[in-house]
Amino acid sequence: MHGFTELTVWLLLLSSSASYLGHATVLDDFPDFRCLKELKRSLIDPNGRLESSWNFTDADTPGPPGRICRFAGVVCKYGDTVFGLSLGNLGLQGPFPRGLEHCSSMNSLDLSGNDLSGPLPEQIKDRMPPFLNVLDLSNNSFSGGIPAGIGEMSYLRELYLQHNQLDGRIPGQLIKISWLRSFSVAGNSLSGPIPGSLQLYPCANFTGNLGLWGAPLDRECGKRPTSRNRIDDSSSVGAAVGFVVGFVVAFYFSHWFICCGRFRPYIVPVCTARDASLSSVGLSLQ
Repeated sequence: MHGFTELTVWLLLLSSSASYLGHATVLDDFPDFRCLKELKRSLIDPNGRLESSWNFTDADTPGPPGRICRFAGVVCKYGDTVFGLSLGNLGLQGPFPRGLEHCSSMNSLDLSGNDLSGPLPEQIKDRMPPFLNVLDLSNNSFSGGIPAGIGEMSYLRELYLQHNQLDGRIPGQLIKISWLRSFSVAGNSLSGPIPGSLQLYPCANFTGNLGLWGAPLDRECGKRPTSRNRIDDSSSVGAAVGFVVGFVVAFYFSHWFICCGRFRPYIVPVCTARDASLSSVGLSLQ
């Protein structure tokens, strides 16, 4: 009896392992399907916008060809290959989503206008498709710093992080993205200088970050100066005022010194003559 029990337990474990391996193999065979499934599981969908079309309950396989391409917001190319995700303004909640790295051919990711929150992953490159061109995370509630790892996403052409709750400095690594053509971090709580080539973008792409300074903010926007700039401006004004006051004091002191000071005995006739002439002119005018 004891041997039978051990055999039964062993068979159950073997069956469970086989089922798990089979499940993993299926997902590995369909990475784009796995990408969407993990993404949905990692997000909260209070409005049921994904639930109504992203149906994974039937099986662990994509099913008929083109099925996942009919999911809301999914853009496909070359069969069942996910080329883009447009999931903006769906009311999605939760942290930065999981599974995106399995959509290896994805070119564009739009998660803007949701209520996603928490920090962006520091190793964000490992959590993203390798050839991503467009990343739009704007108008969410992401917090913490901008990951320096974004600088390793060398295929990015457009990066939108505006209107979140990001703080800290803009990483200097971002200037390594040589293909970057559009960039915005407006409406966050960032501070410090704007790195190198990012200064070439319009000032509107940086406004709303009271701690940021440097070009293009001080060149185009008429941005309210930071405390550092205010100290410099105050010093300049003080120096100008001091110069004017010193000049006036020096002028009148020298006049008094010449006409009324220690050399008065030698110059009195000159001063008196000038004063007399001025007095006579005044009398003649009367």
